[in-house]
Amino acid sequence: MKNISVEFKRVTKSYLNTKGKYGLFTDKFGSIFSAKNQHKNSDFLIALKNVSFSVSVGETVGVIGRNGAGKSTILKLVSKISYPNKGLINTNGKIGAFIELGAGLHPELTGRENIYLYGAILGMKKHEVSEKFEEIVNFAGINKFLDLPIKKYSSGMYSRLGFSVVAHCDPDILLVDEVLAVGDMSFQKKCLDKMRSFAGDKTIIFVSHDLSAIKSICTRVIYLDKGEVIKDGKTSDIIKFYVSSFEGVDN
Repeated sequence: MKNISVEFKRVTKSYLNTKGKYGLFTDKFGSIFSAKNQHKNSDFLIALKNVSFSVSVGETVGVIGRNGAGKSTILKLVSKISYPNKGLINTNGKIGAFIELGAGLHPELTGRENIYLYGAILGMKKHEVSEKFEEIVNFAGINKFLDLPIKKYSSGMYSRLGFSVVAHCDPDILLVDEVLAVGDMSFQKKCLDKMRSFAGDKTIIFVSHDLSAIKSICTRVIYLDKGEVIKDGKTSDIIKFYVSSFEGVDN
């Protein structure tokens, strides 16, 4: 449907439960494992199990849940960093994903060079990056450090640069993970204001443990637990339900 931006149909994603250098290999090629081998539960970690939902064009949706619930996996599947073992995922529009700190940035290159590199990775032409260059730099607040290799940047500066490029690449679908948490409070507010300005125009899927941030920009929330959708609905209702699930639980 034209008004659907992101759709998951009975999606299951599992990872080979292996630590060390083979982790990326088994994730990328997870779909090659046959069903007959997937009965070995000790070998596989189920990140998502039979997940279905859809997000309309212009909708801002928050995804919440405890650590390991499958939140970031959803963003990786939407952005095609990873692929499902079962089910279908449909997307409609250009995707801008800010879900892994430093992804798309090269530590040996300067901030200036990385803006062009990351812009190209996100599908922008050189002249498009040039037209938005000053906006990107000013938003990120890295003017004084623009010609330094970004390996000298702090994690907060990495975050500011990465988010700024993604936010200015004119995505139809913006994916944002908890990585915003490494920025200072003023920059977090700046990012939330930017996402809020997209409301009704661009689709946003926002993963965060910061419930106040979720409340401030999301009209709908999906609550995940152990890879399954527990509840999906109005932000205030889902957050209230989520918070109540911690009552009586020792942390």
